[in-house]
Amino acid sequence: MALNPKFAGQRLLFGTPTATVAGAPPAVHTLELFLDYVCPFSAKQFNTFYHSVVPLIKSNPKWASNLEIIFRQQVQPWHPSSTLVHEAGLAVLKVAPTKYWEFSDALFKSQLDYFDEAVVNEPRNETYKRLAKLAASVGVDEAQVYDLLAISEKVPEGGHPNFGNKITNDLKLQIRFGRLVGVHVSPTVIFDGVVANDISSSWTKEQWEEWLKKSVV
Repeated sequence: MALNPKFAGQRLLFGTPTATVAGAPPAVHTLELFLDYVCPFSAKQFNTFYHSVVPLIKSNPKWASNLEIIFRQQVQPWHPSSTLVHEAGLAVLKVAPTKYWEFSDALFKSQLDYFDEAVVNEPRNETYKRLAKLAASVGVDEAQVYDLLAISEKVPEGGHPNFGNKITNDLKLQIRFGRLVGVHVSPTVIFDGVVANDISSSWTKEQWEEWLKKSVV
């Protein structure tokens, strides 16, 4: 599926695409991971995929040159903090695109710090401050991230109330895409435009390897 160039950091490419049909331009398979930062099952899938499957793909020239991975942010609104953590992901994507996957890894590892119980009595901007510090832990400018996330206590001159923050419009695009393809459950995996219902969050490296052998041809 298409990826807006402004979100290019959400894509992992491992090699130069090769033409699989004579006379046709190179094309690759697309694997999209719809993940929520405060979903335990998303964290489980991301951990296995990022730390075990990605190295596997890189080590196989055929897979590396014929597959792209896209991280799709799937906000789950019944957890209010889901919006905040996904905004943080998008802020990092804007400030330091090359750090996006590393930050996502750090956020999944720290997801308990952003569960409902951990933020219920915390002002919104304080949560943003913690997220900006988490971004700093992977080498992203803390002040720039917080500036994109912070909500002003005053309506800007010439502006209007309830405007959101500097990342709101990007968040709307992420949510719109998930709605467009009808994704509800996190995690959900889409391969070449079709939901891969057989892929589970509990899959091991070995199960992913078997699937790759069958699918990336």
